[in-house]
Amino acid sequence: MSILVWTWILTGLSFAVYIYVAYWARAKTTGDFYVAEKSVPPLLNGMATGADWMSAASFISMAGLISFLGRDGSYYLMGWTGGYVLLALLFAPYLRKYGKFTIPQFIGDRYYSQTARLIALLCAIFVSFTYVAGQMRGVGVVFSRFMDVGINTGVIIGMALVFFYATLGGMKGITYTQVAQYVVLITAYLIPAIFISMHFTGNPVPQIGYGSQITAEGAALLNDPSTQGKYLLDVLDGLSKDLGFAAYTSGQRPMIDVFFITFSLMIGTAGLPHILIRFFTVPKIRDARSSAGWALIFIALLYTTAPAVSVFARTNFIKTVNNVEYVNAPSWFKNWEKTGLVGWKDKNGDGIMQIRPGKWDDPKSANEVKIDQDIMVLANPEIAKLPNWVVGLVGAGGLAAALSTAAGLLLVISAAISHDLMKNILKPSMSEREELWWARGGAGVAVVIAGLFGIYPPGFVAQVVAFAFGLAAASFFPAILMGIFNKKMNKEGAIAGMVVGIVFTAAYIWWFKYGDPASNNPAGWWLGISPEGIGTVGAALNFLTSYVVSKFTKEPPVEIQDLVGSLRYPGKEVPAASSH
Repeated sequence: MSILVWTWILTGLSFAVYIYVAYWARAKTTGDFYVAEKSVPPLLNGMATGADWMSAASFISMAGLISFLGRDGSYYLMGWTGGYVLLALLFAPYLRKYGKFTIPQFIGDRYYSQTARLIALLCAIFVSFTYVAGQMRGVGVVFSRFMDVGINTGVIIGMALVFFYATLGGMKGITYTQVAQYVVLITAYLIPAIFISMHFTGNPVPQIGYGSQITAEGAALLNDPSTQGKYLLDVLDGLSKDLGFAAYTSGQRPMIDVFFITFSLMIGTAGLPHILIRFFTVPKIRDARSSAGWALIFIALLYTTAPAVSVFARTNFIKTVNNVEYVNAPSWFKNWEKTGLVGWKDKNGDGIMQIRPGKWDDPKSANEVKIDQDIMVLANPEIAKLPNWVVGLVGAGGLAAALSTAAGLLLVISAAISHDLMKNILKPSMSEREELWWARGGAGVAVVIAGLFGIYPPGFVAQVVAFAFGLAAASFFPAILMGIFNKKMNKEGAIAGMVVGIVFTAAYIWWFKYGDPASNNPAGWWLGISPEGIGTVGAALNFLTSYVVSKFTKEPPVEIQDLVGSLRYPGKEVPAASSH
């Protein structure tokens, strides 16, 4: 059967499972909708968290980024993994002990202020919409290639599916749907990686295979007998230097920027509202930390495989495209060319495709080949000539990754509108039934806006996600950390810090992406810090502003200081926060 048929079959089966699970686990109460009635077992919550976390950026774009950035791409792996450790140690058990529905609710109660709640609500919506843009774009990319529909049509189909199970099931439906999506996405990621590792090196473990020697079968796949017996990374380093690129295993970014991006991704991870809310869904406080541990294991299966996939994809791509006559271009190239995500421009008129540094549409560059980073994982099985069912499985996995995270983000937006804005600020007297309708309506509106972001994306998937992490790092992380560990932090300090942090970070990103994109390079960056890493500076400004303002304003009430103390001590009950 063709790739298209296999993709429709596998995607159709997985969609049927998602829809059934969403209907089975549909929400009947606000507790169901927001936190699944705090009844999710740690193992399943860890699996759902893994699916929520491993978005289109992780599945589709991360390996593509690493394949182009080489060693520098490791900051995604270090930042996102390290962030989860921070989250497990610093936030998960304490937020679960607090026992509410949303992060804005925690911030509003902890800082005894509706203004703080409103600012946290706006930050949650801003971060979530920035993040979800990447997910819907990933949905469109998968549909455009594997299901023979346009990117925009693919986004609309993804919108419809997410709308169904996010509005019907809420957190309960999303949780159990994400468990199924995790199984699909991890299977789809590992099987091609294992196949390709076997073909290239004879080693079935990709994490070891990409550092091994190329076999005779691998040399045949590369159409280069001279590569047999050589280490795969050495071959890729040589290919990169021959084409005018830096060696794959060498670093190119300023070290200060690598540090700032890594740290921004770490603290951004710990401040992401759609991940933090997952730890409100388990029965006990100890289950929150256990969930984080399980999530790390499930995430590690993909994250430790991504560098191997990057190396396989980059080597295969160069060897099968560079210096090949266009008329003899491999079938996968022609297939992906229809999507507009790869292309060729014959600048010298010789009819031969040539990969060189620079942009393919820049007349001054010798590069003639366009390659969208987001397709490297998706196209990898085709490049390696794997069976069609494996290619179709990857398509189903990419959709599972994008849709699982999109659903989690949309729930955050929905809860922010219905619970934090309507129930706690504008209409406290509304019934549970009314609140549930507002939650579903908010999710519906959010789906439509998210779809527009997918149709008109502000960048490629992983880049957009990196911006979301920077915004979360600059707004939520300091406010939550100080809210748990600093009794003396008051509402004035927290509000001022969140405003300064997110405004500075958003303005910096906007300037280099839209205000003056020509200066978006190491020479133009402030202190050599890229927009992807500026969240670290935003967080530092948040901390500094909060501390200074708190020193010149009134201390928090005694009951708030007691609340903070109760969060950190086992067995101590959390007192109810009064409204101020």
